[in-house]
Amino acid sequence: METKELLDENLSLKQEIKRLLDENPSLKQLFDEKQSSSKQEIKQQSSSDDDERETESPSSSSPEQQTVTPWSVRGKIIDHEKVIKQFGCKKIDEPLIDRVERLTCRRAHVFLRRGVFFAHRDLDKILDRYERGDKFYLYTGRGPSSESLHLGHLIPFLFTKYLQEAFKVPLVIQITDDEEKIWKKLNKEESKRLGRENVKDIIACGFDASNTFVFSSYATVGGALYENLVEIADCITVNKANSTFGFTGEVSTAKMIFPSVQAAPSFSSSFPHLFPAKKNIPCLIPCAIDQDPYFRLTRDVAARLEFIKPALIESKFLPALRGNNGKMSASDPNSAIYMNDSNAHIEKNIKSSVSGGRDNKEDQKKIWSKSEGYQILFFFFLVNNVKINTNFLSLHSCGKPLITK
Repeated sequence: METKELLDENLSLKQEIKRLLDENPSLKQLFDEKQSSSKQEIKQQSSSDDDERETESPSSSSPEQQTVTPWSVRGKIIDHEKVIKQFGCKKIDEPLIDRVERLTCRRAHVFLRRGVFFAHRDLDKILDRYERGDKFYLYTGRGPSSESLHLGHLIPFLFTKYLQEAFKVPLVIQITDDEEKIWKKLNKEESKRLGRENVKDIIACGFDASNTFVFSSYATVGGALYENLVEIADCITVNKANSTFGFTGEVSTAKMIFPSVQAAPSFSSSFPHLFPAKKNIPCLIPCAIDQDPYFRLTRDVAARLEFIKPALIESKFLPALRGNNGKMSASDPNSAIYMNDSNAHIEKNIKSSVSGGRDNKEDQKKIWSKSEGYQILFFFFLVNNVKINTNFLSLHSCGKPLITK
């Protein structure tokens, strides 16, 4: 058909539609409303697409963008202030640290004083309870993905030991050997074996054996613990799990149920043998900040189940030695120092750690506190702040490894 014929036919059709609408006022009103609605939807969609491009463009183009989830931490240098805003937790301030010292009659742990543990949820409420003489307990855990714990894994356990001693409270430690089967595809027996090996490192931290309960998911989930697990799972919709963890349609049902496994120990009624008289004692959970989504979801369902929301005190990440990731990770043995490493292997890894490598002394001084070797000293080995500043500056020569002997 010729172009002119098409245009003529289109014009005739428009004229016929106009005639019908003019003859039927009610039909014309309906048509006008529909046309206006369609234009508005197109405008909103266009605006939405623009907004989406504004927010997604940096993530798709910037190699420095950070990702913090329970299963993945990526980013050259993690912006922990940004994580606080993203997760909606609160920063630990000096008055809160002073209050901890006053109530425990001891100096705060170095991890607290230096901001290694830097964020919290309801820590102030736990301190309120303690000040009134009411009970609480500690809950932490470990997903056994390696033969031994590395320094990053030790941070919550060393801090939990301090909390147990300072507040004289019970502690439960969950070994989530099921987690490694679900997420890392380890076979069941290997997951159990790694769990037993990891417990050796955990025990070595020196917890009060008479006031500590260590259990594995495979061996212990049943009875009251399983009852609470089912109650929690029944409160979590698929949509809620998807929005919290970013699950997709390809995720197994085991991954969908696992958050409830980790949530159940947050409630004291899961342990009638430990808390026989009182069934609603709150817990304080020391953990790395990447675990926050689990317990944010737990706190959401607590009120529906008439439980007290668990409180959290959350730590920063110990950087990977090679500076190529957000934290030390069991998936990269060269990024970490393990409890079972030989002295020679530790020395080799420390010497090859990133120390800045700037072209001149002034630039090197500007970034010295961000180097991975310094972070290990800062987190663990130099307790005195004056000493760490003076010693580090004398050790940190421009463009050379941090430690040479």
